[in-house]
Amino acid sequence: MAIAEFTIIPIGTATTSLSGYVADLHKELERHEDIRFQMTPMGTILEGPLDRLFEVIRAVHEVPFLHGAARVSTSIKIDDRRDKHASMEQKMQSVADKL
Repeated sequence: MAIAEFTIIPIGTATTSLSGYVADLHKELERHEDIRFQMTPMGTILEGPLDRLFEVIRAVHEVPFLHGAARVSTSIKIDDRRDKHASMEQKMQSVADKL
């Protein structure tokens, strides 16, 4: 199972506010019930099979275009651990255990 963090930035919009775009992205993510996600103030974290994460990120990347953005910049970080099961909670618990 992979964990990916992505940030989507619509460019060429009529306003500097992005909360409407973020709300639209959230609605798209909810459509993908097989993928767990967690939104943060600066991006979104996904958890699931790597191929599926790429599909979901691609779908979400398209959303700002559908809502008027002329350009979209998407940054992606991937943690694909294959030696043992990894999850968002497991990663946080590992740090907490060391504190």
